[in-house]
Amino acid sequence: MIEISGLTVRFGGVTPLDDVSLEFPTGTCGLIGPNGAGKTTFFNVLSGFVTPASGSVRAFGTNLLGMPNYQRARWGLRRTFQTEQAIEALSVFDNVAMVHEHCCQGRGSRRREDVLDAIRFVGLDVEPGEKVGTLGARDRRLVEVARAVVGEPRVVLLDEPAAGLPEDETRHLGQMIQRIPRNRGALVILVDHDMSLVSACCEVTAVLDFGKLIASGSTAEVLRNEHVVRAYLGTEERL
Repeated sequence: MIEISGLTVRFGGVTPLDDVSLEFPTGTCGLIGPNGAGKTTFFNVLSGFVTPASGSVRAFGTNLLGMPNYQRARWGLRRTFQTEQAIEALSVFDNVAMVHEHCCQGRGSRRREDVLDAIRFVGLDVEPGEKVGTLGARDRRLVEVARAVVGEPRVVLLDEPAAGLPEDETRHLGQMIQRIPRNRGALVILVDHDMSLVSACCEVTAVLDFGKLIASGSTAEVLRNEHVVRAYLGTEERL
């Protein structure tokens, strides 16, 4: 479980997160909202890149805000980013191994096994020694996810992993994301604008708009919520 209470972030006169309180249960959960709603800021708070003005974040009983970002990674918090982080000049194996080296203390003897396991898990049908810079968009996305699931993560934050992918490749990605909680033992929070992907993967979804939580609960019910529909359609009445 992740429990967020009264989370507020201020950048000068801007408040990208405004007194947000919600819970994410185990499994795969969605976090959606229009551009600028505060989703990436939320991820940045959880992963330690942004310090909130107030509020608390507890994951499986652990106070995440009490740890520096590198300790959160070693504790088991992983994420992907909207922009690619994999290093093009390195091989697929070395990209995933680099994360393992920094995040999986005590598992050094299992490094090769863990890395190859993560590459197989995401469905990468390429040689581990192949350079990331030679891969297509789908496989580069899968390298990013492999970096996030290597070893024993507890929480995996996926920030728009399907952006720019065609429907069939998004479907493959969704099937793999659904397996993460069961096969890797991690709670997943998925941010994406593809509602078919969110619907397929997430039993629970929360919605942000202008930094405020406007809905949370069953994904099917949330996507029918009139306030959520207004936020996405950009009508004048915004709650």
